[in-house]
Parts: sequence; structure tokens; C-alpha cells
Amino acid sequence: SWVPSLKGCPQDAIHHAEGDVWIHTRMVAEAMAANPVWRALPEADRALVYSAALLHDISKPDTTRTEPDGRITAKGHSKKGEVATRALLWELGVPFKVREEICGLIRFHQIPFFLIERDDAQRVAAQVSQVVRCHLLGMLTDADGRGRVCHDQDKLLTNIELFRAYCEEQGCLSTPRRFGNDHSRVQYFRTDGRDPDYVAFDDTTCEVVMMCGLPGSGKDTWIARNKGDQPIVSLDDLRKDLDVEPGGPQGEVIQAAQEQCREHLRARRSFIFNATNLTREIRGLWLNLFVAYKARVRVVYVEVPFEKQQQQNREREARVPDNVIRRMLSKWELPDLTEVHQIDYILG
Repeated sequence: SWVPSLKGCPQDAIHHAEGDVWIHTRMVAEAMAANPVWRALPEADRALVYSAALLHDISKPDTTRTEPDGRITAKGHSKKGEVATRALLWELGVPFKVREEICGLIRFHQIPFFLIERDDAQRVAAQVSQVVRCHLLGMLTDADGRGRVCHDQDKLLTNIELFRAYCEEQGCLSTPRRFGNDHSRVQYFRTDGRDPDYVAFDDTTCEVVMMCGLPGSGKDTWIARNKGDQPIVSLDDLRKDLDVEPGGPQGEVIQAAQEQCREHLRARRSFIFNATNLTREIRGLWLNLFVAYKARVRVVYVEVPFEKQQQQNREREARVPDNVIRRMLSKWELPDLTEVHQIDYILG
């Protein structure tokens, strides 16, 4: 269903004189297929990079606007494309690791065009490397640069080469950028101007296990099997206590949860925080609270296949309405190691 929407979707003639998004996508795929470096990759890597090439502009139809000056923009299409691709490939049953690398490539596919010109190049390269393999990202962006007609193509391709060279210099071309320890990594991404080679003293005083996953994915089951004697702060339980519907205003629920969290954090008591936590923005609000109290944060991300999630949500006592699930899927961003100390992936 996403293919027809690319046909006829306009692009700015300065950057894409070749025509609409579908023409560009075809040219990108052809450029990828013609690349001898891509052809030499292992079969699995060829498949995921080629898939990212086909899907890299999937959200341009949803984000394309004609500005007052007549220029055509598609602001935010990379981030929105990551989320749309995740939902699409999840429903198709694409293996988790493959799906997430494709999503990461789409999320960051414009970075190599301009990284070398950024003041925060070191930080961005380190961030990207925690999610994708930068040499594959460079390959995707190279195809994106070649699969178009524009006046500055040579500059774009040069910048991609500089991106590769810079990532190699930083030690993150094919592996994640290394840090002294987990706490050093978290502090680096939370603190502007920090030296990535500085080994931070781990002064955490307790651990917060932050659950993450769609409703019906099995978070409560995991907690029941692993909680031990840890207390639980659960948004679902608070909604029930406060008689608040999942799709209704959540202010009262959030306020009650924050106070429960603060009570545990002040006592330096480890606990489990149970909510969907599906967007970086929402996770960030809670992480700011946890880290301010010097908590170590471990995310437990739980996921099951599409059909199983649908069934388990229907069987829940507090079933989440389908329209609420659809809204969640439209914002579904997985956690990564720029956010927290540790991530455990529990895949059903």
C-alpha cells in the first residue's frame, strides 16, 4: 500500500530534479544494485541494506509540504519513516534484529550527507553507531546521493566519504563507539561537551527496571516471573485505582506515578516501572527523574509477533482499544543504548 503513495509525490527540484519520490526510490535501488561493495556483502546484509533503500522515503508522502516561498520540503520524514517501517515489518513478521537495523538505517539515512559539517560530529557519530553499522549507513546514503539529479551531487558524495573516514577515525565504522563503562556512555549522551574517553565514576545508588513494549506484549508476565521482592510502579494499576481510561487524560495518573517513583528513589530502593514507554520523548521525561536521583536504569523491552500481541491484548482484563494501539504504533520508537545503562530484549 505504501508504493502508490510515492508515485506523484513531488520533491524540491533543487535537490531532486529527477522527479517524484517513486522515481527517486527506483534510482536509489538501481544505484545500490550497481555498487560492487554492496554486491560483495553477505546475503543477509545485502537484503537489509536494499530493503532500507526501498523504504528510506516511505514517509515523504505524509510529510511533504509546499512552503510559502514555493519550495517543497519533507521535514521529519526520516524519523517518521523509521516508525512507519517498524510497524510495517512487524506485521510482516520480519525478524527483530533485521527489522531494527533497517529502521535505524532509515532513521539516520541523511546523517552522512552533513555530519562532517556539524559542530557535534563526534557525538552524532557515536550516537548513530550505537544503533546501526556506520559502514552500511554510508552505503545507503551513497545510493541516496547517486539516485538523484542535483547540482551539488559531487559535494554530497564527498561528504559521505568524509563520514566514512571520520567514523573509522573514531573507531565506530563497523562497531559501536566504545566507552569506559555503561555509566560513562549514559553520562556522555546526557552531558554536552563531555569527553567520550572519560571514564565516569559509577555513583548510582539503586536500579530502576523500566518496562517497555506494546500492550499485550507480555510485560506483566515478565514482571510476575522476575520481580522478586521489588516494588512496582504500574501505570495500568494506577489507572484502575483512579478509574482513568487508557485513551483519556493521563495527568492524574502520571502525577501519582511520579510521586511513587520519588518515594522509592529517595529511599535508594530499586523498583520496577511498568508502562509502555514507547517514545523517546516519554522515556526521556522518566529518565530525567530517575537519573536525577542517581538511579541505574535497565530497560526490559518485551515484544511478541503481531498476531500474538493482538490476541493477548484482547484477552487482557484492561484491554486497550484498537484506536489507542494504532496511535501507539504511529509513535513506536525502540530504546537504544544512548538512553540507558542496559537493555534486555525479551522476544516471544
